[in-house]
Amino acid sequence: MSSLPAAVLAAGASPSPSPSPSGSTAPVVPTLQDAQESATNAASWVEQNWSTWLAMGLQILLILVIAVALRAVVRRAITKLIERMNRTVQAVDGSALGGLLVNAERRRQRAAAIGSVLRSVASFLILGTAALMVLGTFKINLAPLLASAGVAGVAIGFGARNLVTDFLSGVFMILEDQYGVGDVIDAGVATGEVIEVGLRVTKLRGDNGEIWYVRNGEVKRIGNLSQGWATAGVDVTVRASEDLDRVKATLDEVAEKMGKEEPWNELLWSPIEVLGLDSVLIDHMVVRVSARTMPGKSVTVERELRWRIKRAFDAASIRIVGGATAVEDQQDAPDPTAAVAAPVVYSDAESPQSAAATPIVPQRSAPSGK
Repeated sequence: MSSLPAAVLAAGASPSPSPSPSGSTAPVVPTLQDAQESATNAASWVEQNWSTWLAMGLQILLILVIAVALRAVVRRAITKLIERMNRTVQAVDGSALGGLLVNAERRRQRAAAIGSVLRSVASFLILGTAALMVLGTFKINLAPLLASAGVAGVAIGFGARNLVTDFLSGVFMILEDQYGVGDVIDAGVATGEVIEVGLRVTKLRGDNGEIWYVRNGEVKRIGNLSQGWATAGVDVTVRASEDLDRVKATLDEVAEKMGKEEPWNELLWSPIEVLGLDSVLIDHMVVRVSARTMPGKSVTVERELRWRIKRAFDAASIRIVGGATAVEDQQDAPDPTAAVAAPVVYSDAESPQSAAATPIVPQRSAPSGK
């Protein structure tokens, strides 16, 4: 009788599956002893590894805190640097040297763009390094990960090489101050005023109001028409018989008067000079007039200079020739053959043309005899 409980316990501890009518096995029911053993093992495993977990957690927390703090410090330093650059620009604008430099808005845009690029690069480097250190804390082998990232980077670089080229070209254009907002540039593929400078695309507004989107990687050469100074040149074409001394005296008078009046005295950075004869032909000659102007104001000065020269020449009875005026000069001369009639074939009465043009006289029919 005493062996029956032991057999029952043994049967309860390790029940043997019995076939069911449906063919499925009965689920294994864990005993209290198995639950105690599992809890004991889990507690011992936690007791053995809690110090490692705590050390890893503190290490990860320290890495994140240092990365966030370092990123904030670097970004703040970059912002302070940009603000100092802007203050220097404002101080220069109030001096006499400020007029010789590019406008303040362009320098502010350039400083903001440089600050944005520097902050983005600093954040990428700091946070990327922190992420690699966190992965290293989990005992993850970074060599295969870095190798895979290198291969993926090469593949992406080949696939998006135009995008990378545009980005790098934009960075160097901003850092080298090749052009900025408000400049008039000739980019080869388009010409106009810069309204926005991006790391990938530059926006230009053309002379007719159209907006050009120029990729930075496609620009092979840039002609900046707004840096330094510009040159205003006017070619005056007069008759070859005009008195050169009188022409030069009239041009000098126009140049002196224009250089003393506002706002042309501010736009002109050098006196208007009569350079002399640019070309001499049989019926006319070209006199070259030139002046150094403020950047982007050469066309305005040229138009005003042409206006003043035309009025001065009209007052001095100096005729400007060329184009349609030369045709009018030719029409003023009398034609020596105008009074001479062209010979015609009808002047000879015996010519075939005269005979063909003679009216045909109708012939009368003879009366019939009756």
